[in-house]
Amino acid sequence: MSEQNNINLLNKIIRVLVVDDSAFIRKVMKEMLSKSPFIEVVGTAVNGKDALEKVEELNPDVITLDLIMPDMDGISFLIEQMKRKPIPTVICSIASETGELALKALELGAVDFIQKPTALATEKVYEISDELIEKVKAASLVNLAEVKKIILEPSKEKFEFDKPIIKTNFDIICIGVSTGGPQALKSLIPLLPKDFPIPIAIVLHMPIGYTELYAQKLNEISNVLVVEAKDGEELIPGKVILAQAGKHLTLKRLIDGKIVAQLELKPFDSLHRPSVDVLFKSAANLFGKRTLGIVLTGMGQDGKDGAAAIKFNEGTIITEDESTCIVYGMPRAVVEAGLSDKSVPLYEILNTIKELI
Repeated sequence: MSEQNNINLLNKIIRVLVVDDSAFIRKVMKEMLSKSPFIEVVGTAVNGKDALEKVEELNPDVITLDLIMPDMDGISFLIEQMKRKPIPTVICSIASETGELALKALELGAVDFIQKPTALATEKVYEISDELIEKVKAASLVNLAEVKKIILEPSKEKFEFDKPIIKTNFDIICIGVSTGGPQALKSLIPLLPKDFPIPIAIVLHMPIGYTELYAQKLNEISNVLVVEAKDGEELIPGKVILAQAGKHLTLKRLIDGKIVAQLELKPFDSLHRPSVDVLFKSAANLFGKRTLGIVLTGMGQDGKDGAAAIKFNEGTIITEDESTCIVYGMPRAVVEAGLSDKSVPLYEILNTIKELI
């Protein structure tokens, strides 16, 4: 079932509160969101303090939130609002100015974020219109209980092997994730042991300017090495590579047998760049049945065609169960296409990997 159908099933308009200290951005955001018949901007706020009052008054379904504002910034607002009543929040900020703040906002309960062009580039502000609408739609469908659980109750699960792994059933693990991805990966990757025997490649839908910082933050709390993918980056056991925002990630075997990352702009017609489909297809062609693909929380269908390629080459697909997905879109598409070998809650993904390998 598509997100469009999910919106229809809600049988209501998505009520949005726009929070930004710039009058220009508030005006533009309202114009962009009003393009959708499913969205109504019910109000605007000039800072966090104003937003707290508007939330009480208007009871919005979704909030779009700037981070740097006078009197009360976006982070302070999130902390206070999450105490009062969690509301799906999409961060709209400039990566060069608020990269670390945006990642902090995700830790505090924001469900997604979008890169905001500078107010001076008027025509570029409108370029994010479709993406903004889709993110707001996705936010309206989030499992807020699961967001709170991931934030407030991080997994303490131990992930260990009974004995050293000499031979595994897979040569590569590929993970695809979107909305809710930063939180989901943070609950998975840090639990992997340093001697994890298989390289991992990840596509996470994230705005340009954030993936390097996110990889650094994830690396700081992980046993395995986590890096943003670079051209020629070698994939080795105990290493996780994160696709660079704005470029597709594919895998290549060199003459000496090494497996390396390739960053490409093509295909141009892909809805996402990087695309889960592109990574999965590349891995399937290279590793065949020794490919393990994992599709986690996210909106849309990216990963379905790639999962089909992995299954065609006799590989294996795991999907995250709806019960723990922040948005059950990408895994649903794979499951409904009959491509999932096993659907498990987020907290069982690691044990499932252990059983399979």
